[in-house]
Amino acid sequence: MAKVVIDVERCKGCGLCVAACNFGNLRIGEKFNSKSYRVSEFVGEECKGCGFCYMVCPDVAITVYRDEKVEVEK
Repeated sequence: MAKVVIDVERCKGCGLCVAACNFGNLRIGEKFNSKSYRVSEFVGEECKGCGFCYMVCPDVAITVYRDEKVEVEK
C-alpha cells in the first residue's frame, strides 16, 4: 500500500494527477488554498504507489509514500 500527500499551497487544481491515476485515488476536492484554487485530494485506499500522479504534476506538489517495496510483475 501507498499514500499520496499533496502540498495544497503548490497545487493549482489542474486535474492532471486525477486523470493520471488509474485507480481513482485522487479527485479535485472542495477545499481551496490561499490562492483560491480548488486543490486535489487523496481519497483512495487502493494506491499502488506507481507515481504517475507525481510524474505529471507540473507544480511538484505531490509526494508518493510507499509502505512496502513495489514489485513489477513480468
